[in-house]
Amino acid sequence: MTLPDIDEAYLLGQLRMLLSIDSPTGYTDSVVRHVSRELERLGLTVELTRRGAIRAIHKGGVSEGARAVVAHVDTLGAQVKSIKENGRLELVPIGNWSSRFAEGARATIYAEIGNFRGTILPLKASGHTFNDEVDTLPVSWRTVELRIDQITSSKLETQALGIEIGDIVAIDPQPEFLDSGFIVSRHLDDKAGVAAMLAAIEAMERHGCGTEVDLHWLFTVAEEVGVGASSIVAPEVAALISVDNGTTAPGQNSSEFGVTVAMADQTGPFDYHLTKKLTSLCRDHGIAYQKDVFRYYRSDSAAAIVAGHDIRTALITFGVDASHGYERIHRDALVSVAQLIIAYATSPIEIKRDAQEMAGREDFTHQPVVPQGSSR
Repeated sequence: MTLPDIDEAYLLGQLRMLLSIDSPTGYTDSVVRHVSRELERLGLTVELTRRGAIRAIHKGGVSEGARAVVAHVDTLGAQVKSIKENGRLELVPIGNWSSRFAEGARATIYAEIGNFRGTILPLKASGHTFNDEVDTLPVSWRTVELRIDQITSSKLETQALGIEIGDIVAIDPQPEFLDSGFIVSRHLDDKAGVAAMLAAIEAMERHGCGTEVDLHWLFTVAEEVGVGASSIVAPEVAALISVDNGTTAPGQNSSEFGVTVAMADQTGPFDYHLTKKLTSLCRDHGIAYQKDVFRYYRSDSAAAIVAGHDIRTALITFGVDASHGYERIHRDALVSVAQLIIAYATSPIEIKRDAQEMAGREDFTHQPVVPQGSSR
């Protein structure tokens, strides 16, 4: 089968729009509404969980043994930990990211009565005042503060603005889309994955692609805090593929080009048969790929397994340089990821018994073994 073309302009347009919508974990209603409207525009019926995780089903030949693809719409951010006597705000992070990357960030504080702009600064920000001490201040969330762009110099004045402990702080993404194909921004994890999924859906619906089983498109709202796909996976789903970022860094095999197929994360190996199928599909369709193992990483797939879902899981990624910081990706990887999603969605079902939650040993899968009696 020849894969349908990916509309790159649509993919990048969706990524721009997603990046323009603040969505730190716990403040995702607006981005959920955007993704839901777009899925409906593409012809799918959308269901939302109580907290806003999204499920849209592409109907296939049968419902049992369905496949699912998942990305997350939530991003890193911060919350107000305390209002300081100088009127500025102490913060705690939402998700796991270093205050090193928070320093200098422009941000929005979402209070109940409205929003306020500000900048995250180190406690010793001025070289004219602190001289070399600006370079020796420890890197810590306790050594940064949020300066609010309002007339306030005391705790009481900040409280009078309506800012309270626990208010969500969203970090500006500051995206740049370059002619070289590189995209530099915060929050590409995982808004780039969401854009790649939407581009795959758009191409499949535009070309009328059929699937042997139902395909569940899932978008979660709390992956950055470890919840992920713990409660959105339906009982009929047999296999789940997460779309997320791969880390291009020393000691890693990920790349900003092609697809990186994760073989394991900190929770252990991904499913042998599913990852093998994905790499085979890459070879069959000429999609550039590489494999990698992540030591300090977990995804929606891991959350689903930990929650008790007995499903096959895998993770496909677009390479990100400086993940959870000032991230950089290349649009080549996003197109490759979208192509692989379609290749998987439209490929034949090979493990028929997966349609049943429990079955006998007959037709159970095989992995390569050393024949008895042979020398190792």
